[in-house]
Amino acid sequence: MKILVTGGAGFIGSHLTDALIAHGAEVHVIDNLSTGIRSHVHPQALLHIMDIRSQEAIEAIQRIRPELVFHHAAQVDVQHSVKEPANDAGINIAGTVNVLEACRLAGVRKVVYASSCAVYGDNAASMVKETDPIIPISYYGISKYTPEAYLRVYRELYGLSYTVLRYANVYGPRQTPKGEGGVVAIFMERLLHKKPMIVFGDGEQTRDFVCVHDVVRANLAAIHRGDQETLHVSTAIRTSVNTVAAELQRIHGAPLELVYAAERLGDIRHSCLDNSCIASSLGWSPIYTLRLGLEETYRHVMSDS
Repeated sequence: MKILVTGGAGFIGSHLTDALIAHGAEVHVIDNLSTGIRSHVHPQALLHIMDIRSQEAIEAIQRIRPELVFHHAAQVDVQHSVKEPANDAGINIAGTVNVLEACRLAGVRKVVYASSCAVYGDNAASMVKETDPIIPISYYGISKYTPEAYLRVYRELYGLSYTVLRYANVYGPRQTPKGEGGVVAIFMERLLHKKPMIVFGDGEQTRDFVCVHDVVRANLAAIHRGDQETLHVSTAIRTSVNTVAAELQRIHGAPLELVYAAERLGDIRHSCLDNSCIASSLGWSPIYTLRLGLEETYRHVMSDS
């Protein structure tokens, strides 16, 4: 099977590329390397260095003619979206439309789109469901949700199949210390350089931390299932930032200094996603516990130092 991964030099995209090649796929990667890292791209993948917003990308997708597209290329930093909303929208909305138009022209069978829990905003529910109101509190949340509507219309007009995967807070090896859900990577970097860990707010804000390896498994499951569905990729477990810091201290085996700072604009207080729909639709459930995922991430960071 010929597959295209946009953002395949990035955190999640590079892990997905590895897995697809391990399953025997011919994988093409489109990435402008603005945040992606060339060395993370599997040597058997065919890397096309270009921007998803460009005419060049449309022409490349038409030449490649993939059967399936995993769309992971995005601007993923919530704070950047607050500071530069036009740039955020240009990449996440206009860039996605460019990819979808190329998919239409190339006769792509299906698009698997990486969306985000940020679309819900600060939902007070203890467990957010896919049917809950969409009320983003950051421009990033808006720009990740808008392409979902484009996918639905592209399906209605042109028959382009899709699955939307709304990710909880993804963490794991290769994650850079910035962007949405990057608190684990930020903590790891500061630990590596023996700097205090900065916690924004009181640290009791909670997230649903899902390991990148489980996220990749969900993407693979969506190749042949979940058509025209929107599904959560999550653990359905609330974990506070303070708990993450405590786990890292246990793994590190020495005291860690925490410094508390003011809350940031656009940050969500609590986020936890129900994962019952993806379990029934794709037969997927997470394998990695937080402890197991953090231990593997810690080993990866320390081995690269």
